[in-house]
Amino acid sequence: MSDIPRAPLLLALAGLIPFVWGALTYLNSDLQAWGSRALGPRFVGPYVQLFYGSVILSFMSGVLWGFATKTSGSRAATGYTLSVLPALWAFFMTGGGPISASVNLIMGFTGLLFLDAAFWYWGLAPRWWMKLRILMTAIVILCLSVGVYL
Repeated sequence: MSDIPRAPLLLALAGLIPFVWGALTYLNSDLQAWGSRALGPRFVGPYVQLFYGSVILSFMSGVLWGFATKTSGSRAATGYTLSVLPALWAFFMTGGGPISASVNLIMGFTGLLFLDAAFWYWGLAPRWWMKLRILMTAIVILCLSVGVYL
């Protein structure tokens, strides 16, 4: 991880807080009760994870769009087209209850990792990109899995 610039690494790790917090409040009823009182019921358990997960998939669409601007022609058209998929996935696939929405977010983040790899392979993402994205995706999927499998 030493070759990932400090600012992107720290900001990305901070971006994991809602996922980790959601998992912790799902696993610990006292923490969930405190969080509900202090922050509101929308900011605990699967609720915070699902809303934030949708936001992050949409954000990552913007990141990929930015990578697509680094090329031209058919590669750019492919990049722009692929870049909107995470946001569309979040929009269409996160309804239907917390279990199915969590499963769909897990699939969305898994698919995003493949898109990250494609943009990285095409030389549009920084050299360190996949190290960061594999770490982030693993933690996000682990946190979302708490509500699905436990």
